[in-house]
Amino acid sequence: MNGFASWLLTLAHNLFQPGFCPGDWVWATIAAGGLVALFPVLAALIVAVMRKFTGNNYNPATLGVIGGSGLLFEFLLPWLLFTGISGVYRDVNAGVRSGLTAADLGTLRQSYCPFIGTQSKYLGGGRNGFEVLFYQSGDVLAYGYYLGGLVGLPALALLFMIFQARSAMKRGQKWPGRLLWGSYVLFAVLSLSVEANAAVFLWLGFVPVSLLGLIPLAVVGPPPWSVINRGTRQKEREQPRPEPEPEPSRQQPPPPPQQPYKPTAVAPAQELAAAPGPVPRPPGSSANGSDRYRRVRRLGHGGFGTVWQATDNQLGRTVALKIAHAPDRDTEERMRREARALAMVNHPNCVRVYDLVEEPDGLALVMEYLEGQALAGTVDMQGPLDDVAAGRLWVTMAGALEAAHEKGVLHRDIKPSNIILDPQGLAHLIDFGIARSRGDSSMTATGMMIGTPDFVAPEQAAGAPASPASDAWQLAATVSYALAGHPPRGTRETPMAALMAAARSEPPSRLPQRSAHARLLAASLDAEPRRRPTLGAVRREVEGWLARAGKAPDGPVTRVVPRYDSRASTRVVPPRH
Repeated sequence: MNGFASWLLTLAHNLFQPGFCPGDWVWATIAAGGLVALFPVLAALIVAVMRKFTGNNYNPATLGVIGGSGLLFEFLLPWLLFTGISGVYRDVNAGVRSGLTAADLGTLRQSYCPFIGTQSKYLGGGRNGFEVLFYQSGDVLAYGYYLGGLVGLPALALLFMIFQARSAMKRGQKWPGRLLWGSYVLFAVLSLSVEANAAVFLWLGFVPVSLLGLIPLAVVGPPPWSVINRGTRQKEREQPRPEPEPEPSRQQPPPPPQQPYKPTAVAPAQELAAAPGPVPRPPGSSANGSDRYRRVRRLGHGGFGTVWQATDNQLGRTVALKIAHAPDRDTEERMRREARALAMVNHPNCVRVYDLVEEPDGLALVMEYLEGQALAGTVDMQGPLDDVAAGRLWVTMAGALEAAHEKGVLHRDIKPSNIILDPQGLAHLIDFGIARSRGDSSMTATGMMIGTPDFVAPEQAAGAPASPASDAWQLAATVSYALAGHPPRGTRETPMAALMAAARSEPPSRLPQRSAHARLLAASLDAEPRRRPTLGAVRREVEGWLARAGKAPDGPVTRVVPRYDSRASTRVVPPRH
């Protein structure tokens, strides 16, 4: 290795040897430190390029590449070269040529500055780093110089090593990056055996190149979402996500007689779960609900039906009744479909369905009563959310939609008015009125527009079947609205203009550029469904960001929803206009 170190040192001397103070070989030592810093950059580049093809598939082979690259290029080679270069200077100071030419030896014995003296003696005739730091000579100024050069510079380089590892691990878990910079830490500690003066100038060259090494990593970029999604789906197929534990305070419906939906690529309608069984009924429920549910006040009214706050006379609890206007066959089927969709989903942030009854004025869906305000109203009255609140909103709603997708249910109408913030600031997903499972495709033949134009995914607006990626797009559009105060494509004059803009796949032009979630939002709002990150990938990415910010992912989206006049602020699953 001494031969390679002398060759590297000669190369550095040929590349960079200004003939002024502190000396040509001192400058060459700085250049040699910069050349050594290229090896850790190479390790990070190897990992980044590998992840272009493997994504987040961390198996023994990929972890072996990451760990092996770290040990070889961030520990072994830099440590051997630091030690070898120091050994060359020691040999020259002792009168041994050590691979250098006679001309090199002649210039190495020259003196340029009084405080340096002969370069060979200055670089190879002193104490090593350990001796300088732990056996002080009494010169406080000199000790501060060595402390900064032998501890401060390696610590600064460690920061850049961590940045390199994080750049190589973008859009994935960060823990494998420790295999890279952990090896560097071992090298930095063992470098204290190097001659102190030579080590200081080696580190002076090492640090700036470590910083510049972030540039090629940024050029390589993270793996595409299609590769990450492929690995995520494969893992989900191998290890199905377990069902959430039932909450003791809530009555749970019996499990539906169906197989869970396992996400694949863009899922066609026939791959969704089969129609579930009957809607669960609480004890004492009857087909005629007119005597059981006493209406208190009307909460909302629209083109589809009316929502009432009501009291369950048998169980003594407040519920919400959603009653259709016209009791025709299509309307009743739509109501039954919504009830079945909600009965399948078991998630604390999804509105729960309790019953489906016949009222005197039509079929009524009996649901959980949620007191609070819609996200749209909160943003309109209190202003956009900050990054932490928006991150919690994204994580919570992504988890709720994942639970629905696992049951084969697509929401297809996620928007700010379909997310309720309760008085504790927690978000709840409501209004599965156009949710779909297998066998309901005929319900779209009536000409009903699927989704809200400002928040509809491009493929839905173009007439393609909805998919989990469509729900992911709509959720990202809703988060973008929460951060910016307007839809990602801006507001059009008419719903038809907004629908045409969506069908043309116009790129989002009103994204919150200053948000920490800007890049993830742009990826999630890609016009091509297969290039979007899955909801699971988004959830893990945002949870990681919240953890690094020291925030819990399950905290409130807002501090407290103000209690306005109850008739204006209480909103439970309003009918669709």
